[in-house]
Amino acid sequence: MKYKELFSPVKIGSITLKNRFAMAPMGPLGLADANGGWNQRGIDYYVERAKGGTGLIITGVTFFDQIVEKQDPSTVANPLYKPVNFVKTSREMTERVHAYGSKIFLQLSGGFGRVTIPTNVGDIPPVAPSAIPHRWLDKTCRAITTDEIHAIVRQFGEAAFHAKRAGFDGVQIHAVHEGYLMDQFAISLFNQRTDEYGGSLENRLRFAREVVEEIKSRCGKDFPVTLRFSVKSMIKDWRVGALPNEEFEEKGRDTEEGLAAAKLLEAYGYDALDTDVGTYDAWWWNHPPMYQEKGLYRTNCKMEKDVVSIPVFCAGRMDDPDMALSAILDGVCDVIDLGRPLLADPDYCNKLRSGRTGEIRPCISCQEGCMGRVAEFSLINCAVNPQAARERVTAYEPILKSKKVLIVGGGVAGCEAARVLAIRGHAPEIFEKGSRLGGNLLPGGAPDFKEDDIALADWYTREMERLQVPVHYNTEITKDDIVNADFDALIVATGSTPKVLSLGDDAHVYTASQVLLKEKDCGDTTVVVGGGLVGCETALWLARQGKKVTIVEAMDKIMAVNGPLCHANKDMLEALLPFNGIDIIAGAKVSSYQNGTLNLTAADGEKQIACDSVILSVGYQEENALYHELEFDVPEIYLLGDAKKVSNIMYAIWDAFEVANHI
Repeated sequence: MKYKELFSPVKIGSITLKNRFAMAPMGPLGLADANGGWNQRGIDYYVERAKGGTGLIITGVTFFDQIVEKQDPSTVANPLYKPVNFVKTSREMTERVHAYGSKIFLQLSGGFGRVTIPTNVGDIPPVAPSAIPHRWLDKTCRAITTDEIHAIVRQFGEAAFHAKRAGFDGVQIHAVHEGYLMDQFAISLFNQRTDEYGGSLENRLRFAREVVEEIKSRCGKDFPVTLRFSVKSMIKDWRVGALPNEEFEEKGRDTEEGLAAAKLLEAYGYDALDTDVGTYDAWWWNHPPMYQEKGLYRTNCKMEKDVVSIPVFCAGRMDDPDMALSAILDGVCDVIDLGRPLLADPDYCNKLRSGRTGEIRPCISCQEGCMGRVAEFSLINCAVNPQAARERVTAYEPILKSKKVLIVGGGVAGCEAARVLAIRGHAPEIFEKGSRLGGNLLPGGAPDFKEDDIALADWYTREMERLQVPVHYNTEITKDDIVNADFDALIVATGSTPKVLSLGDDAHVYTASQVLLKEKDCGDTTVVVGGGLVGCETALWLARQGKKVTIVEAMDKIMAVNGPLCHANKDMLEALLPFNGIDIIAGAKVSSYQNGTLNLTAADGEKQIACDSVILSVGYQEENALYHELEFDVPEIYLLGDAKKVSNIMYAIWDAFEVANHI
């Protein structure tokens, strides 16, 4: 009963939510059909989160503009492209969501403006409130006309009308948030107009006011209209965002103006404010990587909650149920937004309600399956949950006969394979040479900002216990052991080992894994050789401990070969390195380390760096010898994880799920 208050009802306008959890809006890429409706993947995706107990489902952003910013209707759903098709496909979604006692809001886009996705721009200048620089491209935006503003407002009303017809319980406006078009109007840095839409704060919010008034006039006063809202912009300059704890002059919306805007937005008729912080110029705030603290918007939400009487939603890494409970009890907010945590585990709410918190699969904030795939492939997925947004095509396959499956290796690939096999009714058995499950999650999760990697390893350990999967620790199995064993199928998931090279004084040359696991002490000054993701995160972790760290990278820039990384993660990490006093030497090759001096060749000549140690982070090598010893002796054998190909957590888990679901 500890979390009972999180399951108390709350009113949003005229409707009542059964609990304090909302599915935060996330870009629904890959969930639309070619006619502006929802495809079956999209319907199943949202219904699964309702089935999991979420009180309110907020869809990701949908487009509707047929005049100013036309979008490909197959990108995301579009209520005005072919309204009949939109209503028809939405009806299946909303009726199924309602079957589980959940409510569902449609999020409607007010336009991108200067943050238009580069691939969508073409040769036509993007619009903005004024002739200002585009966020991503070397282009100047065209000032939108008054008639075009009126056209967007009118279409908002039409789109909301069709949403109501389709069974949605309300809409969310996207938004005076993250630097999208309506937010550009609200921020004086971007809005240099001299007409009724520029100048005073009231004028800059006129667009947002006209939208809610238009929707209420079309759909009735009792139809809830909420707003995605950023209290503070965190802009240091054009295209330059601030970092946590950095002193800077706010060039966007400061907190004082944000709170004044919140009061005006309530007065205009919005029924709730769904709150965060940031803009695309500082986009690691709106899309917080693991380098941001948990619950990073709580202070801003509390300030907003103190000046408005309408409900306040709080997003931003709020997956810790104790933190969520405190936020509700302390009056920080009224509703907890869960975005990525509901990608990782659609049953989060039901598991929490029934006291099964240990079964909740953690989000690791890697953003590779969600933001990374949205940006690279126009698909929303999840790194740790292969079924997210693929619920029907990845449903657990029934089996005709249970098989005994030996799994060599207890990293994420081996654990995921065992989990899926056990759920389906097979009899997996894990042999792990170490004393703990998790593989490379263990060194990778050593930095405090990577705590959720350890949480994922612990979750797999608990799942093996819950599913009664035998795990043999400290057991290095051989070819003879396997040949003489009784089994039906074999999975080799033996992982990878760090690559090493000799520099001379190898007694003081360590791998990143050794340092992360505290098997070796790097001293007070160290050089990390290799500027990939592991090297950069290791350097940041050490610098925050007061170490003097230099990164030496052979390529022209750091993190050049990692991908697809979410750009918010990559950009924030790149900014954090110099902010924490880390020197970076790119385009350089190390040659030797002798007598406390690392010798290297850089673009501007030979260099020497005095240091107590050298940390190698130059990649990993597949450990697949056992597989090749057995591949012609075992009829049903599979190679998974880093042993197959060194990659990231997502592909290790996804491949393991695919194979284990079809044995």
